[in-house]
Amino acid sequence: MSASASFVPADFDPPTGFAAGDVRFEPLGPQHNERDYAAWTSSMEHIRSSPGFPDGNWPREMSLDENRADLERHARDFLDRKGFTFTVLDSSDDVIGCLYVYPARDGVHDANVQSWVRESEAARDDALRRAIADWLTSDAWPFERPLYAPLLP
Repeated sequence: MSASASFVPADFDPPTGFAAGDVRFEPLGPQHNERDYAAWTSSMEHIRSSPGFPDGNWPREMSLDENRADLERHARDFLDRKGFTFTVLDSSDDVIGCLYVYPARDGVHDANVQSWVRESEAARDDALRRAIADWLTSDAWPFERPLYAPLLP
């Protein structure tokens, strides 16, 4: 069985969009590179202090080209159903955050979920996290035990 088959059922059609208030989620890809880079590089300490980012491995300094390669990897993972990464866009199409849904490796949960918002949008974080948690436990996703700190234990 492949890693993707163990992560989501073979017949699962992943959602390609979601709206929460005045923001929307769409699959992250290289077309978001400059806006994504501006969002996270302006907010590194804020992201590191967000729930679910305890190891300090990311964010880390990288070039715009390295960021593009990272976004291309996330887009491949989405197509290959190995993980699902969404950019969070405001009404002006600016990147204000990101959502990652990948296999959990703890033997307890079926998905490990992380999200962040740029520091200038920190006031939106709690409402977005609640909307994401509701979405992940809805019929849109096949997960029974997603881990999304601190909302879904």
